[in-house]
Amino acid sequence: MIKENKKTKVRTVISEETSKEVREALESVVTNGSGRTAFIDGYRVGGKTGTAQKVKDGKYMVGNYIVSFMGFMPANDPEIIVYVALDNAKGVVQYGGPIVGPIIKNILTDAITILDIEKPEGAKEKEYNIGEKKYKEVPDVTGKSVKEAKELLDGFDIKYSENGDTVLYQSPEAGTRILEGDTVRLYLGEK
Repeated sequence: MIKENKKTKVRTVISEETSKEVREALESVVTNGSGRTAFIDGYRVGGKTGTAQKVKDGKYMVGNYIVSFMGFMPANDPEIIVYVALDNAKGVVQYGGPIVGPIIKNILTDAITILDIEKPEGAKEKEYNIGEKKYKEVPDVTGKSVKEAKELLDGFDIKYSENGDTVLYQSPEAGTRILEGDTVRLYLGEK
């Protein structure tokens, strides 16, 4: 550490209530709006996309934009805030959500481990568009018959290891949320 500054309160800019309302609005940008590419399943992420057409000699430049995204988490009590801007990105749509949102998601996903951010209660669920893959919670199928496990794991790709009539172990473990169609491995044996 080179220098540590102490907090000094200068003034209150907005009330606690207004701050809460703004954070909730910015969380809805990520769950159901233009920032959907920064959504992290099970976590409360807020954010705002940005697109600015650049100006040269008093005129807007054609096809030359700065695209940005500001993201933070947890939305109810932020521990990390990230801002990323890309100047004149080429070969892509010129909007902050599709371009910068995935970068923000990667940074915040790494921050979950680094800052040991736990999954909060009441995280907002993403509203899915037609054709968009959905996350599903993996049910507990240990101790179940192969037939029962297959019924409970409808919508997942099931891979079996070993032989037997009973599920002894499963991966990922019960309660994990994964994309619909992802693989669940079942290790079989006899009771």
